Amino acid sequence: MSDDTIRLVTIGRILRRRWRLLTVLAVVGALVGYGTSLLFPPRYTTSASVLLPGQWEERELLTQAEIATSSVVVDRAAATLRWPGVSGRELQDRVSAKAADGNIIRISGTAETPERAQRLSDQVAQQFVAFAARLAGDSTDPGSAAGPDALRKMVVQTSRRITDLAEAADPGQTVESVQARTELEKLRTALQDAVKKLDEADPATDRATMVVMGPASRPTGEAAPTRTQFIVAGAVLFLLLAVVGHLAAARVSRRLRTAPEIAAALGSALLGTVDVPGEGPGRHTEGRGPRARIRRLLGVDTRWDVPDPQPSGGEAGRRIRYRRVCARLRDRLPGSRRLLVVVPDGDEIARRAAGQLVSEAEDDASPASSGRGYPVLRAVGVSVSRPLVPDRDTESGALVVLSAGSWTAGELAGIAEACADAGHEVVGFVVAGAVRGRPTRSAGRPADEAAPALAGRGHATGGSV
Repeated sequence: MSDDTIRLVTIGRILRRRWRLLTVLAVVGALVGYGTSLLFPPRYTTSASVLLPGQWEERELLTQAEIATSSVVVDRAAATLRWPGVSGRELQDRVSAKAADGNIIRISGTAETPERAQRLSDQVAQQFVAFAARLAGDSTDPGSAAGPDALRKMVVQTSRRITDLAEAADPGQTVESVQARTELEKLRTALQDAVKKLDEADPATDRATMVVMGPASRPTGEAAPTRTQFIVAGAVLFLLLAVVGHLAAARVSRRLRTAPEIAAALGSALLGTVDVPGEGPGRHTEGRGPRARIRRLLGVDTRWDVPDPQPSGGEAGRRIRYRRVCARLRDRLPGSRRLLVVVPDGDEIARRAAGQLVSEAEDDASPASSGRGYPVLRAVGVSVSRPLVPDRDTESGALVVLSAGSWTAGELAGIAEACADAGHEVVGFVVAGAVRGRPTRSAGRPADEAAPALAGRGHATGGSV
C-alpha cells in the first residue's frame, strides 16, 4: 500500500470493511456539530432594496454600496434603533450591501431575531438614502441650495442690464455703436450658455432622489450556517478524517508484502505459496474481554488493506501446492527429520495453512505413499510481541508460515532470533493467502478438522527475544 496509487477501489474497500467504525465516527461527528451549533446562536438575515434613478456607472454603484455600509450610516442607524449593548461598530459587522442589476443597492442586515433583522435593514436603508441626498445637495441646509439659485438670479439680472445697455447705446449706425451692441449680445449669449451648462452639471436635473423600494421582508428561516448544516458538516468531516486516516496509516505501514522483503527479514528462502479457502480477509485479533468485543463490534479486527480473495482453483489444486512444499522440505532435508511449523499468533490464514501442511505431511507417512520421507511437522504459535519458541528436542529445524502484508520486518526478525535462540535453524518460510470458495469434501479429513491445536506457549522452555 505504501507504493500503490490510491484508487477508488481502495476507498470502496475501506467503506465496505469498516462501515461500522465509519458509522460510529459519523454519529460522533454529528454530535460534535450539534454541540458546536449551541455555541452560535441562530441568526436571521433579510434585505432592503434602494433604487438609484438615472444613469450610473458600475464604479459609481460600487461607491454607493460602500457608502451604505460606512460607519456614518451605520452609526446613525444604531442611534435610531437604540438597542441596548449594541454599538455602531457591532452593527457594521452585521450589515452588508451590494450593487444589483437595474441600479439597485441591496442592503442586508443580520440579527438574532427576524424582527430585529427587518428593522436593521430598513433603518440602514433609510439612513443611507438620507445621507446620499445630503451629499448630492438635496438637504435642508439653506447654504447648500442657495448657491445655484442665487447664481441664476444674478444671470437673469445681468441679462436685463445688458438689454438696457443695448437700448441706451447710440442708435446710430456708427461703427462704435454697432460694436458695442455686438459685444453686449455676445456677453448675453455667454451667460445663457453658462446657465445651461450649470443646469446640465447639476445632478438633481438627471438623477432624482434615491427611493427605498418598500420595507424588508421578515425572514422565515435561519441564516447559514444553520444547526442542520453544523450537524451534517460534523458528520462529513469525521467521515473524511477517518478515511484519510486509514489511507495515511496504510501509506506509512511497514508490513512486508513481497517475498524478497520477508526473506531478508527471516534470513531464509521462500519454499512456496499456499491457498486457504475463506470468504473474507483474515482476522488478526483473537481474544476475550471488553476491548476484544468492542473491536469485533466495530469491525476493526478485520484487515481492510488486504486485497479481496481470488477465486479458488479447487481443492485438488490447493493440495498440490501443499505437497510441493512438503517435497521441497524433503529435498532440502534428505534425512527424515522433525520440524517445527512456527505461526505468528493472530494470523488466522497462516494458522489454517499450517494445519493443512501438517495434515499433508501426516497423510504421506503411510508405506504405500509415493512421497515417503516427508519431515514430521508440529505446529506451534509464537507471539510477535515476545516471541518464544520451544527448545530443540526432537525437532531440529523450523518452518515459518505467515500471510503477506501482516507483519513488519522487526517482528519477523524477532521470530527468527527466537528460533535461533531455541537452537532451531529456519529452513524456509511459506506464504499463505486466502481464496474464495469453500473446500469440497474428499476422501481424506477436511482441512479444518486436520489442523492440530497449536502448541501452548506455556510449555516452551526456549529463550525469548
